[in-house]
Amino acid sequence: MSTTGSRSLDGDLFEAERARLLGVAYRMTGSRIDAEDVVQDAWLRWERADRATIERPEAWLTTVVSRLALDRLRSAQHRREEYVGPWLPEVVTTDHDPADRAVLVESLTLGFVTVLERLGPVERVVFLLADVFQVPFDEIGEVVGRSPAACRQVASRARRRVAEARPRFRPTDDDAWAVTNAFLTAAVEGDLGTLAAVLAPDAVEVGDGGGVRRAGRRPVVGADRVARLVVNLARRELRPSMEVRPQLVNGQPGVVVTEGDQIAMVLACSVVDGKVDRIWAVLNPEKTGGIDAGPLL
Repeated sequence: MSTTGSRSLDGDLFEAERARLLGVAYRMTGSRIDAEDVVQDAWLRWERADRATIERPEAWLTTVVSRLALDRLRSAQHRREEYVGPWLPEVVTTDHDPADRAVLVESLTLGFVTVLERLGPVERVVFLLADVFQVPFDEIGEVVGRSPAACRQVASRARRRVAEARPRFRPTDDDAWAVTNAFLTAAVEGDLGTLAAVLAPDAVEVGDGGGVRRAGRRPVVGADRVARLVVNLARRELRPSMEVRPQLVNGQPGVVVTEGDQIAMVLACSVVDGKVDRIWAVLNPEKTGGIDAGPLL
């Protein structure tokens, strides 16, 4: 086979893996931009590698992407500690997934990715590789530079920490969209009564303005307080020139608010037992660009 033909096949293999690798990197970094940079760096390493010595290309690429994502996490720690207000991941578009891929869908939700911020960089990478992507511990050890036994301990500790704050998750269906639409309509109309009826008693709203856009510095808890906040947010942020379109955001029902070609706000909801129990409002413009970049897996 010619060198050109071999490179074409190798390029095809990488492209077949690109979407999966992007999903791995996003879950690890919480950033679509960082994830795309990580995958691009992995491509450059793939190009330079002696691929005749690589027995399992998919595993090799997962290892490289995970190592690069771990480096990004470590360098981002200080920036996130100094972030103004609550930190939320960059929002992304997702496609509807079959029920047998519910774990992958859940691991993209804003609530889940935010909980991962409780973990240190190594804990986060080990947990995701072990529990979400089912990577063997001997391969995880190669990523983080620890023994398989040590990785098992890290995964166990991370599992406990995630379980303590893991949000409730239900797959998005027609009922979830109906509840979310009722919630959004009531918010726009300023209907506090309807809002209180569709919100769970312990509902929580988290807003991320990053110090760039006005947003609460702390989560707001309780149906009455959340209802008033959401009505005020709609009055303050929505203008007649804006378009509000329904959108599946990180695997859950939500809306994207645009003005011209600019995204003003992305909002996602979690619906459990017929009530909205979590609302995430992302206003920081640095966090919304990935919503039109194509769906993640």
